[in-house]
Amino acid sequence: RMWSPSATISLFLLLLLLSQTPPCRPQSLGTKKLRLVGPGSRPEEGRLEVLHQGQWGPIWLDNVRCMGTENSLDQCASNGWGVSDCSHSEDVGVVCHPQRQRGYFSERVSNALGPQGQRLEEVRLKPILASAKRHSPVTEGAVEVRYEGHWRQVCDQSWTMNNSRVVCGMLGFPSQVPVNSLYYRKIWNLKMKDPKSRLKGLTSKNSFWIHRVDCLGTEPHLANCQVQVAPRRGKLQPACPGGMHAVVSCVAGPRFRSPKVKPWRKESRAEQELKVRLRSGAQVGEGRVEVLVNRQWGTVCDHRWNLISASVLCRQLGFGSAREALFGAQLGQGLGPIHLSEVHCRGYEQTLSDCLALEGSQNGCQHENDAAVRCNIPDMGFQNQVRLAGGRSAEEGVVEVQVEVNGVLRWGTVCSDHWGLTEAMVACRQLGLGFANFAIKDTWYWQGTPEAREVVMSGVRCSGTELALQQCQRHGPVHCSHGPGRFSAGVSCTNSAPDLVMNAQLVQETAYLEDRPLSLLYCAHEENCLSQSADHMDWPYGHRRLLRFSSQIYNLGRADFRPKTGRHSWIWHQCHRHYHSIEVFTHYDLLTLNGSKVAEGHKASFCLEDTNCPTGLQRRYACANFGEQGVTVGCWDTYRHDIDCQWVDITDVGPGDYIFQVVVNPTNEVAESDFSNNMMRCRCKYDGQRVWLHNCHTGDSYRASAELSLEQEQRLRNNLI
Repeated sequence: RMWSPSATISLFLLLLLLSQTPPCRPQSLGTKKLRLVGPGSRPEEGRLEVLHQGQWGPIWLDNVRCMGTENSLDQCASNGWGVSDCSHSEDVGVVCHPQRQRGYFSERVSNALGPQGQRLEEVRLKPILASAKRHSPVTEGAVEVRYEGHWRQVCDQSWTMNNSRVVCGMLGFPSQVPVNSLYYRKIWNLKMKDPKSRLKGLTSKNSFWIHRVDCLGTEPHLANCQVQVAPRRGKLQPACPGGMHAVVSCVAGPRFRSPKVKPWRKESRAEQELKVRLRSGAQVGEGRVEVLVNRQWGTVCDHRWNLISASVLCRQLGFGSAREALFGAQLGQGLGPIHLSEVHCRGYEQTLSDCLALEGSQNGCQHENDAAVRCNIPDMGFQNQVRLAGGRSAEEGVVEVQVEVNGVLRWGTVCSDHWGLTEAMVACRQLGLGFANFAIKDTWYWQGTPEAREVVMSGVRCSGTELALQQCQRHGPVHCSHGPGRFSAGVSCTNSAPDLVMNAQLVQETAYLEDRPLSLLYCAHEENCLSQSADHMDWPYGHRRLLRFSSQIYNLGRADFRPKTGRHSWIWHQCHRHYHSIEVFTHYDLLTLNGSKVAEGHKASFCLEDTNCPTGLQRRYACANFGEQGVTVGCWDTYRHDIDCQWVDITDVGPGDYIFQVVVNPTNEVAESDFSNNMMRCRCKYDGQRVWLHNCHTGDSYRASAELSLEQEQRLRNNLI
């Protein structure tokens, strides 16, 4: 209320206060503290909350009126603390300028000023050989630097492999190899002698050259090296006398390497099975850092985390150097152990485990301190082969792709047969728009590009790891059951997404058996929560043996988890007298050791809410009074062991050793940043009277060799082996 009359002054004061200190942590506001919260993906924006009397609230103040000279918001005029007739639909939010003091949230590459104040912006390789020009990505060529808006070539005199390492890292390549300098010198000399070539005239000008570069090899950007743009004696002395352009040859990481191109050296077993990974990143080459220690994945604390250590990690993963080292769990919090803290690398280590580090438990790190990274990746050109058309914003629309048709590159649409969230995720990532919010099969309300209405891609099936739709499996000859038009594939993309993870330890601690009378199971039977053999029993006489347990589901992502459909589409269940916002929220299965299903259960999302939140974080979703449903970022939803359908019916199961499995969001109905951690498994021993669960863990908690791939897991669950 009344955010308008003095909005400019009040907002200016607020932005000024937030710019002085990092906004994603509670900040002192005179005698009060404030913070920005909400599902936004950036720490400089969100709903404004104030701490008063030990409690965070959006509606502590109303009719705030500032002059602009106040030092804090509580010095402005208002109705007084807690005096308000507002509702939460009137909560104020702000978007601050993202510039902030270095070191609070991230350490970023400065691509503007070098040590002598030069404006070094971009670096690229200009391919010289015909074979290099055909290669994607370009891995070999003359080094060109964009200096104060103009491209210049770099002199090869005193050029070292350390310099090449820095250039390759900036371009997204983990390593470099020597080039055939004599061969390139011959080509250079021929061009210099060619009367038709402009090269001789250009090289005589100092504006053509970057005179000298001297790197240690550990720098994340060429601007951090010693760079001499022109000879020290000025314009009178020619730059690069007798030299030629520096040529660099980089080695692409496995994900960016053509299948026809073999690595220049054989990869070791340690490289083939990586002990580091990135999770929950919106783009390729970014995410929360996780390391494998004692066969279990865990996070890295952000204490002393910097660009040099982050670059070692990026190169280990097959990317280039790091362009940003992120602090404060900016790409989501992990769950489980914090393995490392105070990581200190020199820059030439092959793996992160070669660097000095402390155990994560030694300095009191919490998951709110989880480190993350954004790595440089090669330009594959894939972003130019896809586009969205007809949407209300740049983040949605009909998917149009460029493919080769009869030897000619053409734009067209994608058939929506088999189009799902996995394929949409690949499309959004290829577009540089992050995650898929929705995979849309019926796009009649979006007008695509008129000349691109023909279906040029059908039968698309992606595993989710592809860099582009063109890398996914698809039909050879196009075959679309409904032809072009209203059923073309579409997407809605988002830069942030939720991430649901089951608390495996709680499942293990709360599991028990109950012989429940049939007289108490009518509603559960109506909702198909019992095995089929229950249909043939003499109701209400007898009982069913139930394996009961509690489940606690965390949202560790960067956006709230919400049902796909609004309240108008929720289904009323008369027996239990509640609405189901998601018809199947979890699958509960008991499997033999070879994966065959012997018992199953399911849980509909009749009450998706914030059961609890960490201290200082307000619950936003509650089911009471037909309220909004969801799970807020950082909060969790708990289904207690004593509610209906929170079980697996094992009445027909004999004694033995089994696998107990829980899958959250099993049909991927709601988009998440990471589906690989939606599965939880336990070893289960049943002797006919008692049950033991042990070794409970989420599907991605252990090393790759100890777990099946996600696709194999899905086949196991469907008995398709």
